[in-house]
Amino acid sequence: MDFEIKVLLITFAISVICGLITIPILKKLKVGQIERDDGPASHLKKQGTPTMGGIIMIISIIIAVTCSYIFLAMTGNEELGKKLLPLLLITIGFGMIGFIDDFKKLVLKNTEGLKPSYKMLGLLIIAVAYVLFLVEGIKLGTQTYIPILKTYMEIPIYIYIPLAIIVILATTNAINLTDGIDGLSSSVSAIIITCLTVIGIKNQLYEVSTFGSMAIGATLGFLIFNLHPAKVFMGDTGSLMLGGVISGIALYLKMPLLLILIAIIPVLETLSVIIQVAYFKKTGNRIFKMAPLHHHFELSGWRENKVVTIFSIITLVVCFVGLKII
Repeated sequence: MDFEIKVLLITFAISVICGLITIPILKKLKVGQIERDDGPASHLKKQGTPTMGGIIMIISIIIAVTCSYIFLAMTGNEELGKKLLPLLLITIGFGMIGFIDDFKKLVLKNTEGLKPSYKMLGLLIIAVAYVLFLVEGIKLGTQTYIPILKTYMEIPIYIYIPLAIIVILATTNAINLTDGIDGLSSSVSAIIITCLTVIGIKNQLYEVSTFGSMAIGATLGFLIFNLHPAKVFMGDTGSLMLGGVISGIALYLKMPLLLILIAIIPVLETLSVIIQVAYFKKTGNRIFKMAPLHHHFELSGWRENKVVTIFSIITLVVCFVGLKII
């Protein structure tokens, strides 16, 4: 526990320093947010705010993992250092897919960005590689924790692999949809990752608790610059990266089903989009004033800070419940 706290604080400091260095560079490169004309009117003033800030979290985690690996190797615990690498690779992998998309849109001024088919293919390749590594590489098996029954269930491998891949893709998409208000995705993600890290500590999976602590520190450091009014946005670089962290750790813990509860805000954000699109296609009317869900509350008169606070409190409560039922 002492090591995890130190890692968290060090990564937090690295993230803050990276933010102070990176944000001026993004401003100089004019990597600014492009707001939708059909979005909330209050968001138009955010036009031009530096985005692609997820690179701050990625760099911070890479530095933290590298330093930790060196430290652990020097203290005779190189095996733990090696176990951090799969979680690091899925984090970098998803972050890089988002980075390529952001880079094409914002630096190369290609409004389409990365083609959806290429983007999905990239995410799929990384997801498949990670799941196969867990099942075949480190022989993690296909046991999955069933929260309601409070027991592990062995799932046939031909069912487990596609389900695990779906969990990863669904989580990254859900976190991506949650990223639409200053500090919302980073706040909610930090709480979810904290919950998963506590489970890692409880189960004595030190690679999870160590990596999770790094991810928490990096996210909180970024959050300092991302709170309303945001000085930087994470872009797809950050949201896909956080989705990779959350899903990657959940699968490592054999608890992907727990995400339905502890990640209830991203789940509801995704459902609001699905329901809105399906209902509009069928009737021509809308259920929500705007989707994803956070925009509905904005247009209902809630200030951004109120949305972030309420959604974060809900996430905190369900995470406490999640810890109680495992």
